[in-house]
Amino acid sequence: MFDFVNRFKVVTLGARMTKQKLITLKKTTEEEFWDATKAVKKLIDDYTKSIEFLRISFDNFLENGNQGERYRAFYPEIRIEVKSFAAIDSRLSFGHVTEPGIYAATVTQPKLFENYLIQQISLLIENHKVPITISASKTPIPLHFAMKGKLVSNPKSDIDEFPLRDVFDVPDLSTTNDNIVNGTVSSSSSDLNSLCLFTAQRVDYSLARLDHYTATDPKHFQNFVLFTNYQFYVDEFEHFARRALNNPDSGYESFVGPENFEIFSSQTAIPRSSKLPQMPSYHLKRSDGNGITLVNIGVGPSNAKTATDHIAVLRPQAWLMLGHCAGLRNSQRLGDFVLAHAYLREDKVLDEDLPSWVPVPALAEVQIALEQAVADVTQLKGYDLKQIMRTGTVATVDNRNWELREQMGPVHRLSQSRAIALDMESATVAANGYRFRIPYGTLLCVSDKPLHGELKLPGMASEFYKTQVSQHLSIGVRTMEILQKMPLGRLQSRKLRSFNETAFL
Repeated sequence: MFDFVNRFKVVTLGARMTKQKLITLKKTTEEEFWDATKAVKKLIDDYTKSIEFLRISFDNFLENGNQGERYRAFYPEIRIEVKSFAAIDSRLSFGHVTEPGIYAATVTQPKLFENYLIQQISLLIENHKVPITISASKTPIPLHFAMKGKLVSNPKSDIDEFPLRDVFDVPDLSTTNDNIVNGTVSSSSSDLNSLCLFTAQRVDYSLARLDHYTATDPKHFQNFVLFTNYQFYVDEFEHFARRALNNPDSGYESFVGPENFEIFSSQTAIPRSSKLPQMPSYHLKRSDGNGITLVNIGVGPSNAKTATDHIAVLRPQAWLMLGHCAGLRNSQRLGDFVLAHAYLREDKVLDEDLPSWVPVPALAEVQIALEQAVADVTQLKGYDLKQIMRTGTVATVDNRNWELREQMGPVHRLSQSRAIALDMESATVAANGYRFRIPYGTLLCVSDKPLHGELKLPGMASEFYKTQVSQHLSIGVRTMEILQKMPLGRLQSRKLRSFNETAFL
């Protein structure tokens, strides 16, 4: 079934040396393509062969133990060589490179990213008038990422003189990082330039974590993502999804919940899991992937960073934060909406990746869509609209009980920043959207007013903002539907692109 190449590798075991036979797949033929669809087909074929090789090798290892062999397969690679400084006439912020050089990207799970890869490769070929090369990379595929859904362990590891990582490649955190995204990747004249923001290992790592945290397969995630911090929103999203499935003109085809349970009819019951995952996710799907995903990230900036760190590799078109917040102005009422146009970042979780002195601007396209959605759903405009929706700075903190601290410092900073609301997730979601070049926005609902004696205690206002949740979620969904219809070049603008940007979106 496979063509193998045998090599020998010297391995040190304690005080002795031994020869270990390295078994790899015969290197796939390097091919040039002018057709993106054919290029992606080769990526899928090459990756599938590598994965099957590792799975068969692992089964053989479990059955026969270690025979002095090491198994290795490699990620496929996309490469393009550009020889001209000629400016590209494109309205898009992606799909082209700015200077001559050789650009490359390792690829994992190309079937999952098929449409995305075809789009990106097509733009490169069209803009630069040069072919794309598909070949094997020099980056090994870690065994754990090849064995999706299958336990990876060596039952003989306690007695076998060869640990599992002496036989297979395993995830290497030293090479799984955000250096490209953060603009800190080291380069030299001999290095290949990056085509995309993430390496294959980084993508595989996040896909595995997503499956773990959300209990849904990454293939179900849609291009428009809503984040929330309350179960109320999940319940309302399911109600909306069932209504959408009842409407043949909605464009939505199915609804997926944790454990990948998928329904196609509004009448089908969804079994309730006795143990929800840490960040349960729900997906209202369209055939083109432009549906809506809702993720209940829970409370706190750490959760917000974790979710967005991993979802970012799926390259969604936009994400929004919908949740509850503390209103900081006396004129606000419980249930009022807050549209963030700036963020006071005291979440601390992103300080090393994106220092707090970096401004996180409001994106006009998203802000306009959010305000339009509020007007559409509430049927209010002008002064009446402003009565229920205030625009201003949202402060995000990492201390849920900030009210218990000495008030002079926190309240002074909130006043200086002109903050009108406070939560524990919004600035983190927005800052990671900025960092990962994903359009972002925030619309919150006031659930308490701690500076004015209206504390969030059991039973207080719960019935009131339960009724607000339905309206709030409808606004979020309506916003996504507005963004869905927006031209890609307008939504994915140059505002989020750095000086030395990758060609892939």
